Amino acid sequence: MIVYEYPFNERIRTLLRLEDLYEKFNFFVHQEHPYQHHVALATIFDMLEVAGRADLKSDLLQELERQKQSLLSFRANPSVDPGIVDAILAEVEQAASNLVGAQGKTGQNVRDNEWLMSIRGRTIIPGGACEFDLPSYYAWQQRDAQLRFNDIANWFAPLAPLFDALSLVLRLLRDSGGPIKMIAGAGSYQQMLQGKVYQMLRLSVDERLGAIPEISANKYMLWVRFTSQGGDMKPRPLEEDIPFELTLCNF
Repeated sequence: MIVYEYPFNERIRTLLRLEDLYEKFNFFVHQEHPYQHHVALATIFDMLEVAGRADLKSDLLQELERQKQSLLSFRANPSVDPGIVDAILAEVEQAASNLVGAQGKTGQNVRDNEWLMSIRGRTIIPGGACEFDLPSYYAWQQRDAQLRFNDIANWFAPLAPLFDALSLVLRLLRDSGGPIKMIAGAGSYQQMLQGKVYQMLRLSVDERLGAIPEISANKYMLWVRFTSQGGDMKPRPLEEDIPFELTLCNF
């Protein structure tokens, strides 16, 4: 099954974008070639662009506190395993504590590093980080892979509490809903939401069907239109019935 996710608001859209960047960073930073470490470093710069909103940290802290209060209320429910609740509660409290302890603006340590900022300024230009443009950066790329990894890990470290918090928030959001089997008649599906507020939807479809969902949603209606790709990769509408699983997520 291929899982597609669609955010209902800008806050979740930002978290999903940061999560995507973090996954790419985590892959490339653990490789060894200088080109791969260049991508890891450039991804940190992208993270700073997306995380530049001043209220992102406070948004996450508010959400973690809301989750904490919600979890505390579950403790009184006899049908809920208190051990599971306590384990998640400990994660929430730890993530919030680490985020509070992260001083200053997100990524300020990178912004204060003139050498990194000179690299960032050149990477904006296509091909701008060549050897003749940034000889000191080229020299750094020739260092041992473990030394480069240590440098990048140190530059990323102050960002880690933010990404731990958003990963936890997204995990709890994904776990908040259960999948329901649906059929898109003639490749199309609509559902009225009656104004109920959701944060995100998850759509799972069998990869063997070759069906790609185009999703549009607001608090009133959800619309999914399935397409396929030919040899030219251009989307073409599917006219047959498509089975899929739909999960509407909300805290």
